[in-house]
Amino acid sequence: MKTRTLTAIVALPILIASIVLPVFFPQTIWVFVVIAVFAIAAGLFEFFLLTKKLELKADAAVAYLGAAALVVAFMFDAPAKAPDLLLLTLVLFVIGVFASQTFRFRKDFSKMLAGIGVTILGVLYIVFLGGFLISTRVGFENYPGLSTDLLAYFFLVIMGSDVGSYFAGTTFGKHKLAPEISPGKTWEGLIGGIMTAAGFAALATFSFFPDLPYKFSIPLGIVMAVVGALGDLAESALKRGSKVKDAASILPGHGGLLDRLDSLLFNAAILYYFARFYF
Repeated sequence: MKTRTLTAIVALPILIASIVLPVFFPQTIWVFVVIAVFAIAAGLFEFFLLTKKLELKADAAVAYLGAAALVVAFMFDAPAKAPDLLLLTLVLFVIGVFASQTFRFRKDFSKMLAGIGVTILGVLYIVFLGGFLISTRVGFENYPGLSTDLLAYFFLVIMGSDVGSYFAGTTFGKHKLAPEISPGKTWEGLIGGIMTAAGFAALATFSFFPDLPYKFSIPLGIVMAVVGALGDLAESALKRGSKVKDAASILPGHGGLLDRLDSLLFNAAILYYFARFYF
């Protein structure tokens, strides 16, 4: 627990600074982008470590090429400004994976399907979903301060939900949520996470985000808590299938970056498209 707390003490100020600094120094907008790119790259690496334990031969080189192309697209807010280009990037990536793996597995085609599957899945799961956080940071420049408010709301709600779920689960947890996937998670923990997410969403509206009224911030926070729990369970299932406790050990007390990204990835696109439709 001490190690986990110390890691949070070091990491949280860096994350908070990357979100808040652009309000005062607009040029620092890229600090968050750099952090996001590093986290996405590390998460993809950890995903391939999991597949390697199952002897699934992902093509990391092709995956990182596709990841780089997608990251660049998200940096230019392709989901809003050039959706056709974003779709074309995905299409070319899929074609490229099939073409490269056709030659890579020519000595044993029986493993080709699995290699193609894990290569494409890793990029879609981590890079494509995570890329929406990059677009959230850079894509709302016409509304001063909006990207900062959105990201502050996002991390406040997600992290608040995680903390609420943990303490409610350890204090009141009796009914297992999905014991075959994650034995430690309980329905009480899920309910505590949802309630905490709603509370922090309301706090965000009250304290710094009045442009997002309670009638939207609270339901959005609840949705994010539920979706985040699903993301957590999905990543737990991947680890269970690979017979590991944590995806990696890069974050002392927290496991790998993929273990921290699990609830963020499923929610990134939800936040982005909500903001696009609402603002």
